[in-house]
Amino acid sequence: MAMLYPLLVRRLGGFLWPALLVLGLSPRAEAGPYSALVVEVESDRVLYQQNPDELRHPASLTKMMTLYLMFEALSQGRISLTDTMVASAHAVSKPPSRLGLKAGETLTVEDGILGLVTQSANDAATVIAETLGGTEPAFAEMMTQKARQLGMNSTVFRNAQGLPDPDQWTTAWDMYRLGKALIKNFPIYYTYFSRESFWFKGHEFHNHNHLLGKCEGVDGIKTGFINSSGFNLVASAKRNGVRLVGVVFGGPSHARRDAHMREILEDGFAQLEGREPSVHLASFDAPAIAKPLMLASAGSVNELSSARPPRHHAAKPVKAPPHKEAAKPAHTRDAPANRHAHAPAKSAAHTHEAHNSGKPAKSSAAASHHAAAKQTPAHAAPAHDKHHGKSSSGH
Repeated sequence: MAMLYPLLVRRLGGFLWPALLVLGLSPRAEAGPYSALVVEVESDRVLYQQNPDELRHPASLTKMMTLYLMFEALSQGRISLTDTMVASAHAVSKPPSRLGLKAGETLTVEDGILGLVTQSANDAATVIAETLGGTEPAFAEMMTQKARQLGMNSTVFRNAQGLPDPDQWTTAWDMYRLGKALIKNFPIYYTYFSRESFWFKGHEFHNHNHLLGKCEGVDGIKTGFINSSGFNLVASAKRNGVRLVGVVFGGPSHARRDAHMREILEDGFAQLEGREPSVHLASFDAPAIAKPLMLASAGSVNELSSARPPRHHAAKPVKAPPHKEAAKPAHTRDAPANRHAHAPAKSAAHTHEAHNSGKPAKSSAAASHHAAAKQTPAHAAPAHDKHHGKSSSGH
């Protein structure tokens, strides 16, 4: 039966998902390489780390930078929360997760923000990119340039959503720097990441960050998934005035990723109370089975492969962050002059909850790109949109 996968991919194209369902098959969600990091924000004290400088595909963690640039535009008065944005044919062609926009439809800036933080909507992310950058490739170059300003020297962005691209890379350290910059530079807009759900055109959308309300102090920020990276999460928790930011790459399911994040955050807070660090075993040893998306795009499953062998990762003793001089974002350069000018609007329409249970299709990671990605110039921008029709979700 496994031999049917490549045949289906080649022959069925846009009808791949229905065919898989008829045959009773589900694309496998294979965990990517594991890496993780927990850091106390004010001191940059490292409380846990495992492969934090190794390159990983960011998946929908990419949307953190898309939102950073939107928050910056809001703080500088270049755009307002009530401004409307028009969805292009290019934007609505993106695979799930999405809001289901149609070409020519409009959405407000605030709805676009909420679409990213809850539904991790790829169509909304592309609308934001085209609104701020003119084209998605131009916006991706803006994203990479901003990454350099924030000290994210190992990160290269090629699109606004995190859809699979072999040249789009980051590290756990860089995602920590971005999370910290969002918290520090845009404290008002950061509160959007705690929104558990919102309504859009009669539909409810839940936040994919399942630690909200379930892990003490967690108030954001972003999930991500593609098969080449596994289930990723950047989470922040604040207790008794102390804030930690954690990063996990490579979970085989959102549940096991979330459980591991909870464990290393709890241990981080325990260390701050004087306890010895625990030794954590991230036993991501079996790929999960992903449920197919009901609205999966054409050709969204084209890199199905067999499961990887078990991987067990024990925590390394940590004393201080590597490259500490780059760990702090350039607050003075990127902090807005009027960061409180546009407080997030609150309305009854945003108090309901929804659930998006779809899982995206599979994509692959090429470890051979690791060295090449490190040498990608900071100013490099794609000559065209490298979307290959592979799904990406914020789970």
